[in-house]
Order: sequence, then structure tokens, then C-alpha cells
Amino acid sequence: MSAQEMHVHHGTKAEDRIPFSQLIAFGFGGIIPIALFNIAGQLMGLIGNISLGLSAFWLGVILIIPRLWDAVSDPIVGHLSDNTRTRWGRRRPFLLIGGIAVAVSFVLMWWIPDGEQVHVWFPSESGFQWFQLCYILFWLLVFFTACTIFEIPHGALGMEMSADYHERTRLFSAKSFFGNLFAMSTPWLFALANMEIFKGTGGNLADGMRYVSMMIAAILIPLSFWWFFAVREPGFQVAAKQKKTPFWKDMRHTASNKTFLGLVVIIFTLAMGFNFVNLLGYYIPIFYIFGGDKSAAATLLGINGTVWAITGLIAVFPLNWLSSKLGKQKTLLIAIVLMCLAQLSKIVCYNPEYPYLVIFPTILLSSGMLFFFTLGASMVGDICDEDDLKTGHRSEGSYYSIFWWFIKMGTAFASFVAGALIVFTQFDEAQVTKVDDLQGHMREIQSQVQVWEGYQDLSVTQTELLKKIKKHSAEALEESKEYLSDLEKESLKKQEQPNPFVTEAQGQKKNLLFNGLARTKTTIGDLEQLQLRFEELNPQTESSRIKSIVEEAIPLTFQTPLEKARMSSSELLSHLEAESLEAQNSVEHYDQLIQTISRVNSRLSNITITANLDSFVSEFNTIEEDIVPLTRQTPYTLFMMRAVEIGLPLLLSIISIFFALRYSLSEKRCYEIKEALKQRNMARLTAAKSS
Repeated sequence: MSAQEMHVHHGTKAEDRIPFSQLIAFGFGGIIPIALFNIAGQLMGLIGNISLGLSAFWLGVILIIPRLWDAVSDPIVGHLSDNTRTRWGRRRPFLLIGGIAVAVSFVLMWWIPDGEQVHVWFPSESGFQWFQLCYILFWLLVFFTACTIFEIPHGALGMEMSADYHERTRLFSAKSFFGNLFAMSTPWLFALANMEIFKGTGGNLADGMRYVSMMIAAILIPLSFWWFFAVREPGFQVAAKQKKTPFWKDMRHTASNKTFLGLVVIIFTLAMGFNFVNLLGYYIPIFYIFGGDKSAAATLLGINGTVWAITGLIAVFPLNWLSSKLGKQKTLLIAIVLMCLAQLSKIVCYNPEYPYLVIFPTILLSSGMLFFFTLGASMVGDICDEDDLKTGHRSEGSYYSIFWWFIKMGTAFASFVAGALIVFTQFDEAQVTKVDDLQGHMREIQSQVQVWEGYQDLSVTQTELLKKIKKHSAEALEESKEYLSDLEKESLKKQEQPNPFVTEAQGQKKNLLFNGLARTKTTIGDLEQLQLRFEELNPQTESSRIKSIVEEAIPLTFQTPLEKARMSSSELLSHLEAESLEAQNSVEHYDQLIQTISRVNSRLSNITITANLDSFVSEFNTIEEDIVPLTRQTPYTLFMMRAVEIGLPLLLSIISIFFALRYSLSEKRCYEIKEALKQRNMARLTAAKSS
């Protein structure tokens, strides 16, 4: 029977079929490389930029460093995995250790030191931000190393679990399926982190991710034990007798395989193109489609991500059908074409009037990506068969590690480029974080309103009322003292090197600090006097007198939260005025923002608070509505984001098609290799029995 006839009538033999329990256990391992690996790379850059105010450029730089470290750790782990011999196999111990390490480091990387209590101990704003960047870098290094310890042996194990050409595709499809199943929840992490239950009153997305990450770890640690006990290594008995090889010999041999290098070029080129702009896929919905409204964008991002994951689940089935009918090379070309169509459709589907049109390119792109990366990993296994036929030695760990090394290097380079592209588009992260600060203080005021409205409950006794008034007044006094301390430390900080465009803004900030110090000291004095008057009260005090003190206490407890909001609002105004001087091509844009924030400033300055909070609440709601559009970016920034996000991947996809057409290891050749390996192994078995 010819090789071509073998292809037409090919069916997976019983001995090559992977048991369903093993398929499930291996498939669940896709959670780490498909979901968590991407979360760290994408959300850390996004949240670090828009919630912590860290430079997109420097975030891009530190995101590239762990991937550069992968250049060392991936081959080392692959080599160690190939040459490990334990009673539990050569791959499984890495799954347990790596899985637990991923869970722990994923939590710790989000506990970035923040807040005024940490902030004030640094002599300048830039010094504090460098401290945060260093913290992020350290835990990213730990996290990505843990991912390597798990993923490289896991992928190598998948290549040796079956010798069948199509069964390998089925195995890695299961990995994609379950990885995407978990990924259905990961896009909602952004939305969860934005919920007050996670971020707290006045908190931001970075605060929310601290607690969301702990939920993820609670899932991942039990799974690590399941992988260790459930997955089997059918080829370990043969591998245990295989002679160990030196590290550099394995690396040189792998890197010299021309078929392998051809596949790497195809995958690397396309992966690099989409990783260049992956981060912009978050910025565009937030700042272009929804004009900076993160809450509205979070819902779309969650739905869009769920559609992505569901599409990935469904796409597994046509992938296996197409691959068996057309072969891996032609199916790979179909995947790239789908991704090109997805990019072209974004020209129409990025539409603020119809925001949910973005779901259409998401479906195309998710299908193409699922096809592309699943087939890539499966094709590495075919290359290992070809290499085994030539050398008589199997080294799946080395091949899989080098394969992922190239992809990670592309991701690393793309992370750097993504940060540089965001800077190039003139995205203003300082504007976004200053608006976040203002909104956080407004939420604190809203929480305070809810506290005092509770005192209107007629069922509250005079004793309970008096106890609550004392408690909240004491809390207001403590808050005012802490804020005064923060302002004093802020006023003693060294000024950054003056910029000719912001010298006036720096002067305004000094005036703000001086005025804020004076007003806060006055508030503290009034609250201390109020505390002395409280000492004279008891449950027998006349209700009219208690009511009088309540009416006096309410405005005082709002003074410090209002002062914080006024300070944030004034700083935002100064920032926008300084930016308007530099951005001469966006005068109209900044004029609109300055008019809005000036109106907010005026209302915050003139707002009055009495025991009857109804009028205050009405004015407060009007101010909140004005704050929402203040994160809008310039038209130039929004245009460049879309142009880059669509154009770069499209260009590199076309290049990837060129290399895919030249790939040499056809399906016909793979069947020939499998048959030759079978005959060789049978001959070795016969010779062993004869001896």
C-alpha cells in the first residue's frame, strides 16, 4: 500500500488511542499556558498603566525581561525533563512543582505595594514608581519561571503519549479545549477586579486583582495534585534506558534541524505580529469605543472574551475534522487566512455606535488562533519522529522548549514594542490615573452619604444614635490627621526636574498643597472641639441638643473627603492645561476637557453640606456625570491605536503564509516516517529476543 493510500484510509489504531481519562487530565493542563500566562502579560501591562499610573514604555521593558530569562530557563527545563529519572517518571514531578509555584507567584505578583502609607516614604514620585516596577519585575520573573517548569514537561509529555499523527492533534486539541474553557472566565477578571466587593471603596483595578488572584490560586493548587497523580507516561520505560546527553549537544542538535526551524519561523512571525498589538485590544474598547468608561468597557471585554473562549471550544471540532481531511499544512494556511480576515473586519467593526460588532472579528481570530497554535505544537511531535528516525534518540523536551523559546521571545519583543507603540500614540496614562483618583474620592463621599442617611431611621434609639455619631466623628478626625500627615510629607518632597511646559502647573500644585494644609488643619481643630462636646453628652441629654450636634457633625465629617476630591480635581486641571500646551494638534479636544474639569472644580469648591443631604446628593450626582468623559484621549491617539492594531498583524500574517507554503514535512512524509519507525522498532525487538 502506498503512503498516499495509507493517508486516505488511515485510522487510529487501538494501541495509539489515548484513554479518555488521560485526555481529560492532560487537557486541563492548558489552563496555565493558555489562560494564566496571557493574563500576566496583558493585564499587568494594562492595570499597571491605567490604575497605578506606571509608564507604558517601562512596563513594556520589564515585561520583556522575564521572556528574555525564558531564553535560559526554557532549554534548561526541557533538558532536565528529558534527562530526569524518578520513580514517578521524568515529566510528572515538574507538573506538581510547577503548578503550585504558578499559583503562589500569581497571587504575590498582584500585591504591589501602593497607597499613601507606602508612597510618602519615597523622596519623589518617580522613585516610588521605580520601586513598584522593580516589585512587578521580580514576581513576573518568578511567575514565568514557574510557568516554564510546568509547561515544557507538560508539552513534551503530550508528544510521547501517542505515536499517531492525528491522535497528537486530538491530544493538543484537548489542551486547547480545556484551556479555553477556563479562559471563558478569565476575561471577566477585569470586570471582577473593577467590582467594589474586590477593590473596596475608593480602590482601583490593581486593588481588585489582589483578591481575584487568590480565587485563581484556590483552583490551581488542587489541580496540580490531580495532574501529578492522574497523568501517566507511557513512554517512560523506554526513556528510562535512554542514555543521558549533555545540554549543549542537545541544543545544537535541535537548533540545526531545518524542518524544525521552518516551523518555528512560521509560528514566530505570526505570533509576534499579534503579540505586538495584544495590549491595544484592551485600550481600544475602553478609550475609543466607550470613551474611557472602564465600567462599560469591562462588560464588553468580559462578553468578548467569553465569545473568544466559546469559539475556541467549538473550533476544536472542525480543526480535528479539517486536519484529518486536508492535512496539517493546509489547515495551518486556513488558520492564517481566518486571522487576516479578522483584522480586515476590524476596520468596520470598531464602531462606537455599535460596540458589540467587535464580536465578529473575535470569532474569526479565535478560530484561527486555536487552529494555528494547536497544530504548531502537534507538528513539533511529527518533527521529533523524523529526528528519531535519523538519530535513534528522542528529545521531546528539548524540541518543545526551543519551540516555546522562540514564541516567548516573540512575545517578549512584542511586549517591549507594545509599550513603545502606546507611548508613540501619545496615550496619556497620567490623565487616566488622576481621573481614577478623583472618582475614588467621590465614591468615598458617596459611602459617607449612605452612612449619614442611615441616621434618619426612626427605629434607631437615642443611645444608638449617640454611639454612632461619636464613632464616625472619631473616624473622620483620624482620617483628617492622616491626610494632614500625607500633605506635609508631600510638601517636603523634592520637585522633579522642571519641564518648561509644566513649571506653572508645579507652582499651582504648591499652592494647592498650602491651601489644603490650611483647610485640613482647620477641619482637625473643629473635629477636636466636637469631640470635647461629645464628652458632655449622655443618653439623657435632650434630643434637641443631640440633633443640633448631629447637624454640626455631618458637614465636618465630609470636609476631608471633599478636600481630597478638590485636590485631585485641581491636579487634573493643571495636568490637562500643561498637556494642552504640548499637544498643539489637539487644541479643541483639550479645550473641551478643560471646560469640563473647570466646571467640576467650581462645583466642588462651592458645594455646601447641611444635615439635609438631599440637595448635596443632587449636586454630587451631577458632578459624577461630568467626571466620566474626562478620560477621553486625543483623536490622534485613538486613530493611531486602531491603525497599528489592525495593520501590523495583517502584514506579518502575509509573511507567515509565504513560509507556510514552503514547509517541507507533509502528511505523506509523516506516514512514511511512522511506518519506518515501526519497522525499525520491530527489528530491534526481534534482535533483542534473539540475543
